[in-house]
Amino acid sequence: MILPKFEFHEPTTVAEACDLMARHRGKARPLAGGTDLLVNMKKKVLSPGHLVSLGRIPELSRLERSNGTFWVGAGVTVSDIAASDALAEVVRALGTPLIRNLATIGGNIGSARPAADLPPSLLIYGAELVLAGVSAERRMPVVEFFKGPGVTAAREDELITAIVIEIPRGYSGAGYLNLGVRKAQDCNIVNAASFLELDEKAERIRTARIALGSVGPTPLRAPKAEKVLVGEKPCERLFELAAEAATRDCTPILDFRGSAEYRRTMVGVLTRRTLDMALAEARSRR
Repeated sequence: MILPKFEFHEPTTVAEACDLMARHRGKARPLAGGTDLLVNMKKKVLSPGHLVSLGRIPELSRLERSNGTFWVGAGVTVSDIAASDALAEVVRALGTPLIRNLATIGGNIGSARPAADLPPSLLIYGAELVLAGVSAERRMPVVEFFKGPGVTAAREDELITAIVIEIPRGYSGAGYLNLGVRKAQDCNIVNAASFLELDEKAERIRTARIALGSVGPTPLRAPKAEKVLVGEKPCERLFELAAEAATRDCTPILDFRGSAEYRRTMVGVLTRRTLDMALAEARSRR
């Protein structure tokens, strides 16, 4: 497959990149790793007249921990995130090593695919996105960013420049699992992430967050399931009830990868397993 014709731009600053996005409003796309964008261009799903490469903007590669937060530049590759031990279990589940060496966290979020690997984990960690535009910079909770398949709250002149995650403290833990027809190089059928924070005695659940992917038009939280957990002592029966509630928090569809009922059932299975993972990690911090 041959790429359609386009004009290539290679800015060296965020301001220059945003200016190009504004100047070619509606006709430009940012290019990072290109693992989604170039494939969709070859398939003629997208045909932007301008590609704005972000590879020469140093600040987008910033990756550091400071003041209780983890700052990840939008241009940081998935393999670099895995090497830092942040979101390690999630990013190692994304594609193959070759894809992880190219794919960026900003691209995985910005594509707004309902089945993307990273958004559920970013949702449970309460991550914020830093968006830069021609006139100003703003922050937005990642939960507010996704508006529909391929649709986000970013304006046409805006770029994701960073993802900011508050580092969990105390007795806390998280888990992530994805399910696909194949282990890698496939679109997820269902993916789920869970986060638990226990009280100071590590006996009851103080905070619970569950996020799901591939079972709605956007990555989504599971509020019914979370409500089941908060204030309770973690146990097998409680997690079963939460998993059952999570199946009512989603709206899966039927496609060639699986039926809606199968997806709903797998939501329960993955929720149950990721809660076990989160609890094990939380207890290990004693």
